[in-house]
Amino acid sequence: MTAENKPASLKAAYEKLVAATEGRPTPMSGKARRARTVARLAAVQALYQMELAGAGVDAVVREFIEHRFDSDMEGETLAEADEVFFAELVKGVVSEQDSIDGAITHRLATGWRLERIDATLRAILRAGAWELVRRPDVPVEVAIDEYVEIAKSFFEGPEPGFVNGALDGIARDARG
Repeated sequence: MTAENKPASLKAAYEKLVAATEGRPTPMSGKARRARTVARLAAVQALYQMELAGAGVDAVVREFIEHRFDSDMEGETLAEADEVFFAELVKGVVSEQDSIDGAITHRLATGWRLERIDATLRAILRAGAWELVRRPDVPVEVAIDEYVEIAKSFFEGPEPGFVNGALDGIARDARG
């Protein structure tokens, strides 16, 4: 799986994601939900950045909080991010990566290895899987929908459907 149809920038992904999730019913206020959506998108970006650059989790979380939130990022201000949720998500994925990767691998087709999957898609799956496994306060439907929409903001092919199927399986494994 490749990311041939990635948007030109994080700003484009953010705009696509916000447009897709606008007006959906949720128990959270619109502002709180948007802050979580931005945090999820930023977490995927941070995980991707860490994998490619080999940067440490604390440095990347600090970079996002100090320099990317409340400031201009590729022309987009990400001031609305839920910074606590973002940090918990990124640090949680990193600290539990072996078990999260195991949960994802369990849902891959026979013969597929996680390493064969595009790095952006891996970051989406890891963030979504961690949230489904470790955040029972987040409804399954909300978590899956958000990560499918994030996948749609980066991919126009079969990848969003793959994310949906994998996260749905992980949710059944984790939450019954």
